[in-house]
Amino acid sequence: MVIAPADFRDEEYFDTRKVLEESKAEITVANSTGQSSKSSFGKIVKPDKSIYNVDSKDFDAIVFVGGSGTSVYFNNQQALKLAKEFNKSGKVVAAICIAPSILANAGILNNKKATSFPSERNNINSVGTYTGKPIEVDGKIITANGPMAAKEFGKKIAEALK
Repeated sequence: MVIAPADFRDEEYFDTRKVLEESKAEITVANSTGQSSKSSFGKIVKPDKSIYNVDSKDFDAIVFVGGSGTSVYFNNQQALKLAKEFNKSGKVVAAICIAPSILANAGILNNKKATSFPSERNNINSVGTYTGKPIEVDGKIITANGPMAAKEFGKKIAEALK
């Protein structure tokens, strides 16, 4: 699970993580600094590693958590590279809230259906088809539109991992 260094959305991390843990998924948390991240509501999460130390071969999925701080990854070359690597390897690539723009910018939403927070609609539509649904699953790419969809987002990721 990739979180922003600051202002990642609580529900999109904690609710999604809880569902994944209940499905027996092993979770590694990464961010761009390797230092503690602060959520939108002030909770502190210590990542297990930096995104610069993530090897796609070691994981079955990558999950980009949303929140206003996530925009730091929109043009982050390592985040874009990871999205491409996981996708190319046929692994689950998931993003919620504004994070689907990372997938769009990585070029992996080309001709795919996706959803996101409404602010990202034009970016999604520039390469794929924005549906506006709470959850969208297109192959191994799973997108969700925001905090209210976090639990269902977790369920869809868990299903895809089985």
